[in-house]
Amino acid sequence: MCVASTPQPPPPGRLTRRGVLAAAAALAGTTAVPAAAAPASAASAAAAPDSAPGGADLVVEGGRLLDPATGEVTEDAVVVITGGLVRAAGPRNRLGGKVPAGVRVLRAHGQWILPGLVDAHIHLNTAAEARDAVRKGATSARSGSTSFYQDIAVRELARTAPELAPRLRAAGIFVTPDLGDTLLADPDLAPLARLRGGVRSAEALRRVVEVNLARGADTIKTRVNERAGLPEQDPLAQVYDHEQLSAIVAAARRGGKGVLCHSYSEKGCHDAVTAGIRSLEHGAFVGERTLYDMRRRGTYFTPTLTAIAGLAESSDPILAERGRTYLPVLQRAVLAAHELGVPLAAGTDSSGGTVDPIGREVELMRAAGLSALDALRTATTGAARLLGLDGSVGRLVRGYAGDLLVVDGDPLADVGVLTRPAHVVRAGITVRQA
Repeated sequence: MCVASTPQPPPPGRLTRRGVLAAAAALAGTTAVPAAAAPASAASAAAAPDSAPGGADLVVEGGRLLDPATGEVTEDAVVVITGGLVRAAGPRNRLGGKVPAGVRVLRAHGQWILPGLVDAHIHLNTAAEARDAVRKGATSARSGSTSFYQDIAVRELARTAPELAPRLRAAGIFVTPDLGDTLLADPDLAPLARLRGGVRSAEALRRVVEVNLARGADTIKTRVNERAGLPEQDPLAQVYDHEQLSAIVAAARRGGKGVLCHSYSEKGCHDAVTAGIRSLEHGAFVGERTLYDMRRRGTYFTPTLTAIAGLAESSDPILAERGRTYLPVLQRAVLAAHELGVPLAAGTDSSGGTVDPIGREVELMRAAGLSALDALRTATTGAARLLGLDGSVGRLVRGYAGDLLVVDGDPLADVGVLTRPAHVVRAGITVRQA
């Protein structure tokens, strides 16, 4: 059954966007998002500057500055942040008069300074979760979807009050066969409730993508397999085929957006990648042929090792066994992908009110066989490229975001220090201080 007998135009984002943002803000608990501040359209939202107007001035001085792009370490470094952006960064003896007088100073003597981290797969449903993510080091992030557009409201919150949320690429609602209560997220989704077999036809799939884009989503999230985190589901069972995934990708591309795809099975991964997705999520059983396709296409791999490792600690015996079985398989896939040149991005897949530190994902990348620097790049320069933020995030150089971590040890010797930052700065504002 189709949504309607004839194709319908996308829902009018200009007419309902303000109401959608207000409702999403209420669900997320973000009262700091005034309706009048919302962009007038999805296009203007995507084009809005990522530097928040609430950025502050700060000087961080005295520590060792690490540039993930080059691996260079600068001793006795100074980072000057003005209006939430890096004005200058480098050794103290070269900055000369670039350090302004009267600006708040964060002293990092004996510590390491590095750019804020990027969590490329996280579910932020509340203001508290958004704030927690920042405090744990994720100063930028990509949503893995929410049920009622809360991530779009969190994105706007981040632009207004950067200390309260990571700079966010929002995915809106999940394109999945059974929308469940998400049907209530938007009146334009209501006709889908009568579909037999759920959201599966090309028209229905396009419709969900179009609603997402009209409401301001920056990316589209879908699935090819069932969930690993539910004991009653089989993560290797495929829910969408190549043709259906291609319809989702095509609809997203018409709106200028990419697709991230939840996946586990070898065939599911291959169908998703050859359908043209932008990034493969989880992907425990991704095969060699698919990895070669990913390298050729530039498809990213976001393995969410943290989430799979978490399954092994579950009190449910099915989930615990699943985690113990999947984790070593996924670690081998991550190393194979890295050695082939497939771009990797770090993502925790945090959800359900618990936010894992993005530093834990870097630890698990390191444990999979990446060097410390390459593991760090998956949560800085690599993830920034995936999110389209590589000109503003992932390094501390002039013109980039004034987001940074100060840690108590050498991250190139022990990436574990990233899980417990001494200080976190977001747009020049200190949000965590030991």
